[in-house]
Amino acid sequence: MTDLRYSVDARRLEEFSALELHDLLKMRVDVFVVEQKCPYPEIDGKDKHALHLRLMQDGDLLAAARIFAPTEASGPAKIGRVVVSPAHRGKRLGDAVMREAILLCEERFPACTIALSAQSHLKAFYASFGFEACSAEYLEDGIPHVDMFRPTTVAVN
Repeated sequence: MTDLRYSVDARRLEEFSALELHDLLKMRVDVFVVEQKCPYPEIDGKDKHALHLRLMQDGDLLAAARIFAPTEASGPAKIGRVVVSPAHRGKRLGDAVMREAILLCEERFPACTIALSAQSHLKAFYASFGFEACSAEYLEDGIPHVDMFRPTTVAVN
């Protein structure tokens, strides 16, 4: 593995140019709908409430995630739509985007737990970042998922 350098970009939906938004949504549809053969409403109306984290290299979108603020004072921050570009797999970008997402959550929402809905086959991946399963397995859009949370006292890898 080479030392991949990337820049981190986090912004609200309305701050993207039309081309930047196109690239982000295209990557998510390519992975979550086409590659995973899962027809579901990828554009779900929640993007306008999220902070969008992107890993970029020379204008190329490498990976992304979306982050939601807690909806109530004692609620968790949430990470979702974690995705790595198929053209950049095998470079440990999944690890990088999760580290950056956790750091962003801790910076913006200190003392909050972090929650996510994980595809079940990725449970061990998320556990490596301190997430613990907190639900039984369930189907979401035909794919097995499990809810996970990360206590506030866990150190980032």
